[in-house]
Amino acid sequence: MPPALHTKICELLDIRYPIIQTGMGWVAKPELVAAVSNAGAIGFLAAATIPPEDVEGEIEKVKALTPKSFGVNFLMDAPGADVISDAIIRQGVKAAGYNRAPSAALIEKLKSAGVVCVPTCGAVKHAVKAEALGADIIVVQGGEGGGHTGPVPTSLLVPGAVDAVSVPVVAAGGYFDGRGLVAALAYGAAGIALGTRFLMSAESPVPDATQERYARAAVGDVQVTTEVDGMPQRVITNELVHRLESSSVFTRLLFALRNGLAYRTMTGASPAELLRSALSMQRNERLTRAQTLMAVNAPMLARIAMQDGDPVRGYLPSGTVAGVLTDRPPCAELIARMVAEAEEALERLAPNSPA
Repeated sequence: MPPALHTKICELLDIRYPIIQTGMGWVAKPELVAAVSNAGAIGFLAAATIPPEDVEGEIEKVKALTPKSFGVNFLMDAPGADVISDAIIRQGVKAAGYNRAPSAALIEKLKSAGVVCVPTCGAVKHAVKAEALGADIIVVQGGEGGGHTGPVPTSLLVPGAVDAVSVPVVAAGGYFDGRGLVAALAYGAAGIALGTRFLMSAESPVPDATQERYARAAVGDVQVTTEVDGMPQRVITNELVHRLESSSVFTRLLFALRNGLAYRTMTGASPAELLRSALSMQRNERLTRAQTLMAVNAPMLARIAMQDGDPVRGYLPSGTVAGVLTDRPPCAELIARMVAEAEEALERLAPNSPA
């Protein structure tokens, strides 16, 4: 393997290839996480859509499926974040991923236990703050990425973040093959993070009906909307999005209240815990009251598509790469293919360089 493909994150995360599978809610379950890690990359378990008291059991499932390094992704401002942090430490999980409203106290607690801290940011200023709070690796996601996203394209965000921080940067948003990996390395990144590409894999738990909707999507079908939860989200436009965009404000707020009740049931959080979480999110992300109320829409609507298999009533977070993907290879095959493509790209750029 060319030396260029062994980067700093390979050492920090104890992985063979500088490739991260992102912690997608309802998607990044033990089987997918383990398949990615077994193939030489690193998978992140999505804890944000698991009741906090059940996270440790899911971590144990991953450990039963792989001896390799893996991570857990969670929301530090959500109810039960302390329970999840304790489980990560107790189980010796290699890395913790987080984004919204990072907690200095939880980060310090994780770092003191030897957990590699890997936040995801959508702006250079947020990457700078993440480093100051103790991040070991920073994933920066450009506007091409799925789910919550910003307006800055990956091609501008990644080099800007690389220049602004001293810790390794991982590029996300628009990556799906080995050529993209080499491009990210050329920007100064130490690897790439992929969500949609792994969502469309053989080990992904996403039901066939939803998978088929992703496979049928063209690039023009993947757009940004604020109607799901009040924040910019890149999604595959579907019947749900059209319905929300044509609904009145009052109807959308009632919709959010129903999802809030469902979220409370899912997490087991008390009203006081949900209020504290909402106030923290509102303060840290400068959300309006309406946006704060609508925040619970995303996880509950994603469950309808990703777990229940209904791509009409559920929402479909997606990177723009869905528009060019049609296959569902096993993770081992996918990662081996990406590495081979990267090696070929490096050979084209520097023929006869030492492997």
